[in-house]
Amino acid sequence: MRAAAARRGTALPTDASVKRRIASWENLHSTPDEFYGPLVCEALGMTAAELGLNHLTGQDTQLLETRYPPTPEDAFRAVDQLWRADLHGYEPLVLSEPSQPAWSEASLRWLVAPEPSFPAAPRGSVRVGLADVAMVKSTSGMFAQLDDRFGGDHARHSVVQYLSRDVAPLLTGQYAEAVGRALFSTVAESTLLAGWMSYDSCHHGLAQRYFLQALRLAQDGDDRRLAGSILSAMSHQATFLGHYTEAATLARAARMGISGVATPTLMAQFHAMEARALARTGDTRACELALAEATKALESRNSADEPEWIAYFDEAELAAEAAHCFRDVNSARRAVAHAENAMSGSHVRSDFFATMVLADAHLRAGDPEEACRVALDALDLGEQLKSARCVSYLAEFRQQLAHIGKTPATRDFYEQAAEHRLWIATTPDRP
Repeated sequence: MRAAAARRGTALPTDASVKRRIASWENLHSTPDEFYGPLVCEALGMTAAELGLNHLTGQDTQLLETRYPPTPEDAFRAVDQLWRADLHGYEPLVLSEPSQPAWSEASLRWLVAPEPSFPAAPRGSVRVGLADVAMVKSTSGMFAQLDDRFGGDHARHSVVQYLSRDVAPLLTGQYAEAVGRALFSTVAESTLLAGWMSYDSCHHGLAQRYFLQALRLAQDGDDRRLAGSILSAMSHQATFLGHYTEAATLARAARMGISGVATPTLMAQFHAMEARALARTGDTRACELALAEATKALESRNSADEPEWIAYFDEAELAAEAAHCFRDVNSARRAVAHAENAMSGSHVRSDFFATMVLADAHLRAGDPEEACRVALDALDLGEQLKSARCVSYLAEFRQQLAHIGKTPATRDFYEQAAEHRLWIATTPDRP
């Protein structure tokens, strides 16, 4: 509690006085007031609602807000609260829905933001250097590999635990400005990963809140490229959830916001995200133009000049995005052609998605036998994945397959698919 009070710029009375108060709470003679209540919550890493402090639950309203933090200190406090509440499984947060206006507000606030801010006076006792920043970056890179290989549900809790217990104290520590900027950018990247993993687990409101906090941290880290990539991630999620206009706007904001420092790969990704959104609206012409711009940009890239975190976006990844687009505009044959070029062999979850798009495209092209064969390949590929998004792709395929009716090919598929964990998760009446 003393450490929590110090972080807020206040102090507690003597030990004897505090112990008397704690004894009074434990014996149910009183409850923590507006001063002590937040300190107890922070010390225990729990929300007011979890502790039964109903008179303080207005603080949980702040926790559930989807606003763009106005200052670095607000961002530190907000992201720390998110990590702790997520770590303790606070259901109103974990099960929350995303806010549609928050996407537009975030992109606008970031586009018109002033110069990056810096905390007025870090008060913590932890001294932070570039070695600490490198440690966070390396650890987050390890978690990113686990996410890519096993899905967001595999290590999401471990990522949040690391951020809450090891990274949060660094943000409120003591550091020079250059170290601080590097720290904010690195923590933004780590928080973006937590957002992606939450999105992959279909905790969409939580994921949106992580993306928002990551965007603010990237702003104060003076990392425009990373901020653009965060907006691109938000666009990806918005398309998945059916908010196509907002998704296209986010992709365009990303492109506009980093035009002065953009790299070809980043521009290709932003055009591809816009194409994904446009495809869902049925605007085939605009979608094709966006894909053409993405292809043109990617052809001019120089890997040595690209941020390492965008290295995954290559020809195979762009082919996967194009396959999604052509499937969504009902150009099944073109979707098949692109999906067949989308297998990287090194990114398990991405390959699963591309394989399922290929299966879906074959189904739409009138070839259910080939669709079933490819879908079984996807099930084999995804056997180790813990991803609610993967389940949603299978559920959509299952719905389409139901329209075909019973054929020898579908009966054989159902029989073999029944052995796979991801397919079992799509069963409507499963417990």
